[in-house]
Amino acid sequence: MFGAIAEGQTRIEGILEGDDVLATLNAFELMGVGVDRPCAGVVIVEGVGKYGLSEPVRPLDLGNSGTSMRLLSGLLAGQGFDTVLIGDESLKSRPMGRVIEPLSKMGADIESQDNRAPLIIRGCSELQGIKYVLPVASAQVKSAVMLAGLYASGETVIVEPVASRDHTERMLGAFSQKSSGGNKGLRISGDEELVGQAVRIPSDISSAAFFIVAACLLSGSELVLKRIGINPTRDAVLRILMQMGAKISRSNIQEFTNEPVCDLVVHSSELHGIDVSVQDVAGAIDEFPIIAVAAAAATGITRIRGAAELRVKESDRITAMVNGLRVLGIEASETPDGMDITGGQLKGGQVDSYGDHRIAMAFAVAGGIASEEIKICDADNIATSFPDFVEIANQVGLDISESDSAENV
Repeated sequence: MFGAIAEGQTRIEGILEGDDVLATLNAFELMGVGVDRPCAGVVIVEGVGKYGLSEPVRPLDLGNSGTSMRLLSGLLAGQGFDTVLIGDESLKSRPMGRVIEPLSKMGADIESQDNRAPLIIRGCSELQGIKYVLPVASAQVKSAVMLAGLYASGETVIVEPVASRDHTERMLGAFSQKSSGGNKGLRISGDEELVGQAVRIPSDISSAAFFIVAACLLSGSELVLKRIGINPTRDAVLRILMQMGAKISRSNIQEFTNEPVCDLVVHSSELHGIDVSVQDVAGAIDEFPIIAVAAAAATGITRIRGAAELRVKESDRITAMVNGLRVLGIEASETPDGMDITGGQLKGGQVDSYGDHRIAMAFAVAGGIASEEIKICDADNIATSFPDFVEIANQVGLDISESDSAENV
């Protein structure tokens, strides 16, 4: 997104070629941005400048990507043309009011169906900078307001109740030097100009988490994961697992485009249940499906609270994990904002992923330690975030196969 509205060329190495990212690239191509893919994992974006995007000839289909829809809402709110954002059935069910509300305060004109997609974004001649205090920590909402702030008159100030993921701030710092942060909030100036950059993307800790847990749970394992992003707003999954007894060490610490990275070494571990700190919830929100599998194989009870955000992901991840674990013989129960899981022996069975890529991958890892086969239904959305998951999982010792329907694993 930053490369598209920057002046000059941006070369991105290490890009994830999953469905969400490809949908975003396609959206910018429809708005006149040149995109070249010279080889796997590399994308070159020919920036058109802040005001160089053109009106797309058809709605922008963002597939299953809530991140793309929310962030693009902010970026497109200040353009001089109308756009329509659409997505699949899952994306249509996800709440968009949380970004519509602050963007509307800035002067955006966004039409929706009960605060859900499709979104019709009317061209706006000028947005106004505001001070916005997020009611709940959300990197997506924060990023949407930041992107709108680039097109607003004056200064936009964003204050969070607790720190959420800060990838957008770090990336903006690489493209522009004017944004700033502090205890009085993140500040975005409407007169910022972005310049194309050479960007190197760290390996994704959310994807790595599935293999970290697998290595912990499978006897005799030793696994090295290279160049994993360990942004301090994202590494809570490591902290949680280590509190549970996971043997994880870091080496070769370096930095890619303002992001800290390292190699992780993981060994088989005896895990035990814990009460997950509420302070760690925001930093591990995408990893809770696989954390729930770790809890199911640990001794004792793991309690998760303060994670109501899990109910409005690609699925209700609290219900999805509790239902699936119960099918597999694990004692698990829901609370309004979390779950309690009592560790035990995972059995076989058929579980529903509810079309959620992270639920499907979490239960695929569970299959590695279950006493019998686990069949996961409605799993084709794994390609959303990790198209090579099955291949890589089998390379490191799991035994996963796809059924004839291509929707089950």
